[in-house]
Amino acid sequence: MTPFGERVRQLRRERGLMLKDMAAHLGVSSAYLSALERGERGKPTWTLIQGVLQYFNIIWDEADELARLADLSDPRVKIDTSNTNHRATLFANRLAREIGNLSEDDVEDMLAILDNAQERERRAVTPVQAPQDAAYDSSPGP
Repeated sequence: MTPFGERVRQLRRERGLMLKDMAAHLGVSSAYLSALERGERGKPTWTLIQGVLQYFNIIWDEADELARLADLSDPRVKIDTSNTNHRATLFANRLAREIGNLSEDDVEDMLAILDNAQERERRAVTPVQAPQDAAYDSSPGP
């Protein structure tokens, strides 16, 4: 199951909606929508995402979150390691081979590492306000 598929299924079930009714509204087959929910289909199109948002009457932050989940829901990921070191390439290849053997705890630990790396990058990009120059400090000195 993909993050997008899991969230769509959760929304549909919370609202007591039938898969076949949602599929008809979106103009797709029940089989396709079921496969999308289970993660057996690739990343949904922009048009389908917009249809899902409209179907559930989702706006603002929740709409942004669902679109973000759709972007992270390609079950056939391709990783370009051409601009990284050899260890990153090794890691990507090992992950591709071993991901099915990882426990839920292993996956959660790796996600936490990636979240920390993303936060570090976000902090590095955020401009830090420089302290005021002491030469221009008008407060009384010692």
